[in-house]
Amino acid sequence: MAETIALFRRASLRSSNIRELGFLLSNSIFNEQFAHQYTTTSTISRDDSVNEKNPKMGKWFTLPPFSPTPNASSVAKILSESRVVGKRSGEATPTSITALKWVLHCCPKLPRSLVQKLFRLRQVRRESIGSNQSTSASDSGTECQDHRLKRVSAKDGMNVGDVIFLPVTVQEFPSHRKGCTCNEDEIKYIHSLEIHKDSAIIVINKPPGMPVQGGSGIIKSLDMLGATYLRSGSSEPPRLVHRLDRDSSGILVMARTQASATLLHSIFREKTFAASINENGNAKRILQRKYWALVIGVPRRAKGVISAPLGKVVLDGGKSERITVVSDANGISSQHAVTEYRVIETSSDGYSWLELCPLTGRKHQLRVHCAEYLGTPIVGDYKYGWQAHRNWIPVPSPLKFDMATKYEYPSMDPFGLNLESGSVAEKQPRLHLHCRQMGLPNASMILQKMQAPLDCDLSKLGSQDFVAPLPWHMQRSWDILCS
Repeated sequence: MAETIALFRRASLRSSNIRELGFLLSNSIFNEQFAHQYTTTSTISRDDSVNEKNPKMGKWFTLPPFSPTPNASSVAKILSESRVVGKRSGEATPTSITALKWVLHCCPKLPRSLVQKLFRLRQVRRESIGSNQSTSASDSGTECQDHRLKRVSAKDGMNVGDVIFLPVTVQEFPSHRKGCTCNEDEIKYIHSLEIHKDSAIIVINKPPGMPVQGGSGIIKSLDMLGATYLRSGSSEPPRLVHRLDRDSSGILVMARTQASATLLHSIFREKTFAASINENGNAKRILQRKYWALVIGVPRRAKGVISAPLGKVVLDGGKSERITVVSDANGISSQHAVTEYRVIETSSDGYSWLELCPLTGRKHQLRVHCAEYLGTPIVGDYKYGWQAHRNWIPVPSPLKFDMATKYEYPSMDPFGLNLESGSVAEKQPRLHLHCRQMGLPNASMILQKMQAPLDCDLSKLGSQDFVAPLPWHMQRSWDILCS
């Protein structure tokens, strides 16, 4: 963990003052209520004397000093390369940013068209560290600031410490924040999904059938619901850092700040599965995910590693698509995909419970690897295991498992997800794929240590481990098959 933090530090521009980096991580995004966080400065520039007729034009909103954000791709590359013992990681380059991007970065509520107009009308000013230092200490008042403030164009690059000033009139722009409206039962249910919450992340147990992201025909999704009802007084809405299929369930992590999102995105990015090396020389993954799946059939080997590249095939003239295992002879562009698996339990009915650990994050990776590589499609996966479901016969359920005393139906289902159905005892089972366990670095502690002196002790930082109980239909299938 200490090495993880050191790597993330180096990817954050090797600031000479680590506390400045801490300021960036905690204040880099003003997402909500930005007007209350700006500093209002009174000044009338010499070349803008005409603005004296309008007092508002003589005031500015001050954005925070510019600090380069870590380059997530560069961080991910360093993390993945550090798995080689004794290999020295390269220095990550900071993300270059223009004045336009910095304003949009700090003021997401402002429309891009409005910000561009402010630059075209030359109403945006910048104060640079160099000009600030060159100003004589004897200068004071507005005359001193007039010398420091200079017009800046949209494409001008930002330097460390630069401060952008916007006209005070931007606070009059109305806020049009889109959100979703839920009733009391729905809000209560959303909060009941929380497994863990700290200053950096929110972890929820995603129910099957609920979409993670909005899209065509989707009215309520977890990203919208979380942004509206899981803020807990924070000025920034929670944001996704990874995804789960709509029909799957289990642990879903959302970042509460832009700083934690930057860190977690670099961790979840592909090829970070062997990011560090422990003392024994064995690969120790910085991110560990364990899924449980019920599959039709029994793998030939009780455990193993699946290394099968995946590619996308377009069907029906572009109306649909399908992921498939790609061989070199197919000539289809592919992505490397690796999955570890082991058999947890088998049943006399010909089903197997598997633990799946994805070492890469490809679309439908686990479903395709199970169906096409192992030859054991996941129960309820009608996209990749439709042939195995053509002659589906429900598994007889022992009488004792039908008793109300044994099974308590989900107490709440305000979104109409039909959570009490879908086990192997039914004619149409649901997808039996659940993200049961996840271990990842303690993002909250990492961000706190980033603000500490460079010689602070980082060796005591550990990881966070989360476990999500099986959904109702999978728990019942487990009891039926393993009785």
